[in-house]
Amino acid sequence: MSDQSYLALYRKYRPQTFDDVRGRDTIVRTLKNQIISGHTSHSYLFCGTRGTGKTTIAKIFARAVNCEHPVDGNPCGECESCRAIAGNADLNVVEMDAASNNGVDDIRAIIDTVGYSPTLGRKRVFIIDEVHMLSTPAFNALLKTLEEPPEYAVFILCTTEPNKLPITILSRCQRYDFGRLSTETIEGRLKEVATSEKLNVEERALHYIAGAADGSMRDGLSLLDQCNAFNYGNEILTYERTLEILGAVDTSVFSVFYKMMHTGDAAGALSKLDELLIQGRELTQFVTDLIWYLRSLMLLKASEKTAEDLDVSKENLQLMLADERDSEMPEILRDIRVFSALMEQIRYSANRRILTEAAIIRVCRPEADTDHDAILGRLHELESNVCKDEQIISDLQAKLDRAARDGIRPAGSGDARTVNGNTAMAPSQNAAHSAPPKVIPASAVPEDIRAVAKDWSKILSSVQDGSMKTYLRSAQLSLSADGKKLELVFPNEMIKRRVCEGEGNRKRFEDFLVKTTGKQIPVEYKCLDSGENFNDNHIDLSKVVTMDIDVDDDV
Repeated sequence: MSDQSYLALYRKYRPQTFDDVRGRDTIVRTLKNQIISGHTSHSYLFCGTRGTGKTTIAKIFARAVNCEHPVDGNPCGECESCRAIAGNADLNVVEMDAASNNGVDDIRAIIDTVGYSPTLGRKRVFIIDEVHMLSTPAFNALLKTLEEPPEYAVFILCTTEPNKLPITILSRCQRYDFGRLSTETIEGRLKEVATSEKLNVEERALHYIAGAADGSMRDGLSLLDQCNAFNYGNEILTYERTLEILGAVDTSVFSVFYKMMHTGDAAGALSKLDELLIQGRELTQFVTDLIWYLRSLMLLKASEKTAEDLDVSKENLQLMLADERDSEMPEILRDIRVFSALMEQIRYSANRRILTEAAIIRVCRPEADTDHDAILGRLHELESNVCKDEQIISDLQAKLDRAARDGIRPAGSGDARTVNGNTAMAPSQNAAHSAPPKVIPASAVPEDIRAVAKDWSKILSSVQDGSMKTYLRSAQLSLSADGKKLELVFPNEMIKRRVCEGEGNRKRFEDFLVKTTGKQIPVEYKCLDSGENFNDNHIDLSKVVTMDIDVDDDV
C-alpha cells in the first residue's frame, strides 16, 4: 500500500452511522429519537474531553437530518445528500474550527450564510469545534442568531471546556456530556479494528493500549497505529514490546519503586529511575502511571472492596494489597500530592529529571520538608519507631520473666547468686528506694486477658486511627479488683476521656478487640490520680504475663 492511500486508523474507522458509535448509547438514542420524530432542536452543545466522539456524532447528525431515506434515525449513506456531505461537497453543512477562526468577522460570515435556505436537504447544519476559543465579541455576535434562528438552521457547538462559555450561550443549547469511555469499550473497538486489519496483537497489549488511551477512542486507535508501525515485520505485537514502544513501565515495577519510597530508600529509588530512563522509558508517562498506582493504593486503603473496580491483573492486585497494608493513608495521600504537583511542573520544564529526582527525595525524606504533609509523615515514622521500641521492651521483659522462673536473677536484682557457674553482682543501693510492684500469680490472670497483654504491641499496631493509637499507647495494662476485667490505666483524665468519650469510641475499641482476639474482653477504663504511681494501686500485667521466649544460655 502506498503512502498516499494510507489513512490513519482513527480516520479509517471513524463511525459513519449512529449504530457504529461505541459507548454513547444514551446520547445516540436521544438524537435518533429526535430525528425519527422530527423534533430536532436548533442548537446543541457537545461537551467532553478529546477523542470522545463529539465531532463524529455531530457529522453523523448532520447527515441524518438531511438524509432522504433515513433508517431508524441513521443516515442511509446512499442518497445524494449523504454522499455529498461525506465528500465535504454539501454547502448545507459548514464546519468551523474556532481555535483558529475565533474573531467576530468569522462569526459574521456564518451569520450571513444562515440567511440562505438549503438547496439540497432540509437543514443547514453549522458545526463549530472548540467553541470556547471564540472571543467575547464573537460570542455576542453569535448570541442573537442562536436566540432566533431560522427553522432550517441547526447549530452544533463542540467544546472541551464548557465552563468558558457564557451562560447566555449555555442556556440556549441542549447540552450533551461526553464522558471518558471505559477501558472495556475502547479495548472492544481495538479488537474489532485489529481483526479487520489482520493485526496479530496480544490481548494484554490491547488492554494496556486501551488503558493508556485514558478514555479517548481516538487516542486508543492512534496508539495502536503507532505500535503497529513500530512492530512492522514482526509476527505479533507483544505486551513487552508495547511497553517499550510507548515508553511505559509494568505495574510490578511501581510496586518495587513504592517500597523503596515507603522505606526511605532514596538511593534505591533514584537508581531505579535511572535504570528506567536508560531503558528509554518516557519520564512524563512514568510519573503519570505512578500517580495512578498511588491512586489504586489509596482506594484499596479506603476499602479493599474497591479491588473489584480496579483494572489490574490478579498478580498486580496482590502486590498492591501488600503495599497498601504496609502503609498509612496520610503517607499515600502525601505521595499523591507531591507527584501531582510534579506533573504540573515538568509539563513545560526543561529540567524534568531534576524535578522528578527532587520529588522522590522529598517523599523519601519527610524530615527535609516543613509542610503539613511532611509533618504527618514524620509523625507516622515516629509511631512506627515507638512500636518497634515497645516490641523490644516487651521481648526483653519476657526474657527477664523467663529467667525469673528459672531461678536466674539479673545483676543488681538481689543477693549474689551463682548462675551458670558465674557469680551475679549484688543489688545496687538505689534499688532499696524503689517501691516493689504488686505481685500476683500469673495463673490468677484469666486466659483471655493474658492473651491481650501478651499481644498488646501487635494489637496496637493494627489500630487504624492514628490519634486513638497514640492515646492507647499511653495506657498501662492492669487487672480489675475482682480479677475478671482488663484495666486500661491512663496517665490523666483528659486522655481517658479521649478514648471513652461517648459510647461510640468505647464500642469501636472493644469491637476491635473482639475482631483481633476472637473473644469478648471486659474492659474498665481508669486514670492515675495526681501524684499517684501506677505500681501503688495497680498490677502491671506486663510483668505478670509469661511468654514462650527462648532464653540464651549465657543470660
